[in-house]
Parts: sequence; C-alpha cells; structure tokens
Amino acid sequence: MCFHNSMSAKAIKLAARYGRKSDIVEIYQDILNEQYHVNAFNFPKYPVITTSDEVQVFNWGLIPFWVKTEEDADEIKRMTLNARADTIFEKPSFREPIIKKRCIVPSTGYFEWRHEGSKKIPYYIYLKDEPIFSMAGIYDTWIDKETGEEHSTFSIITTDANPLTDYIHNTKHRMPAILSPEDEEKWLKPDLSKEEIASLLKPYNADQMDAYVIRNDFMKKVSTDEAILKRA
Repeated sequence: MCFHNSMSAKAIKLAARYGRKSDIVEIYQDILNEQYHVNAFNFPKYPVITTSDEVQVFNWGLIPFWVKTEEDADEIKRMTLNARADTIFEKPSFREPIIKKRCIVPSTGYFEWRHEGSKKIPYYIYLKDEPIFSMAGIYDTWIDKETGEEHSTFSIITTDANPLTDYIHNTKHRMPAILSPEDEEKWLKPDLSKEEIASLLKPYNADQMDAYVIRNDFMKKVSTDEAILKRA
C-alpha cells in the first residue's frame, strides 16, 4: 500500500509543475516545505491538485461527506488512507468521489518495505525522468455539524504492483496508481465514464521507475532531514 510518501519540492516549483497558483500552499509553507517523509498515519496536511487554479491543501485520510459525527470521522479516516482500484467503485466511502471528485497527489517518491524472513528492508521508490510525479487520488469534503467546520480530505488509489514494485512490496503486491504526464489533466475531467476512469488505474511502467535501499532508521528522522533519502 502507500502510506509513506515524499514531497520535497518547494511550493513555487510544485505549482509551476502543474500550472497552478501557489497561494494556498505558501500559507502552509512551514508545514509543507521539503517534506522528505510524510507519514499517512499522522493524517497530515498535503498539497493536492484538483480542477482549481490553485494548489489545494487537504488532509490525508478521506472522510466521506455523509459521516455524521466527529467520532465516526476519526474512525473512518484510519481506513481510507488508500483506496484499492479494484473495489473503489463499490466501497461506500469511495464510490461517489471516484466519479465526481478525483485529484492528483504530487510525489517526489515513496517508501515501501521488502520482507525477507523476519527482516524488513526499506526502499525509496521514484520515477527516473519525473522529479515530481502524479499519484491518482480522490477527495471529499465533510462538514462537522457541531462546529460548522469544513474538512477536505483525500485518499491515494493503489493498483497491482509492476515487476519492480512487486519485488519490493512482496507481501501485499500493491503500488500507487501513477498517472503519466499526458493523463494528468484527463484524470481531473469531471465527465469521464467509469470505463475511462478504470483504464487510467493501471500499474506504471517499471522501466520508467527505480528504487534503492535506505537506512532502517529513516522514520525516526525529522521529516525535513534530507538524510532520509540517503542510500543504506
């Protein structure tokens, strides 16, 4: 699955990559700037791309619009960090967002573990020719009825692993659904059919990706520490 991401690009560079304004991201610059490791289990704020002309900042962990209480919201977001492509059209939390609320989750790389007996070997995985690439995502907005506060949240879509990521993620055999640059704006179009959406959720070409082993202690480092990406 994809629970550990990297977003080490500055706000202006990220906005330029997608042809968006960076105003909102710059408000959160102290939180978002050069995050070499972003842990989904902290439900962090993270930059996402929608049809808006500005880069958006949502929390990781999708809360469906129909959730009634804050307690229910806290519980469900723990189960919606990722959404499987093969069941996304059926799951109650995802079936409306996948049709109406698709987004791009920018990434500079992500982390996964290979299991060898009792050992877990961490890898950093990235695209060879795309310093910033696009993971397919969905989002939703939940309004807390007690406070009136809006919460915009997202989930990363996962698909079957390709040969490279299958070797690394050798227990679940999954990888994030990565969009090619030419499919990015298509993914955001509101009028795509279910078949068109499904056709974009496929394993990325392994020849265009690479990975290397990193140190086991990378999760203990401050998220802004460039040493997180150091080879083991």
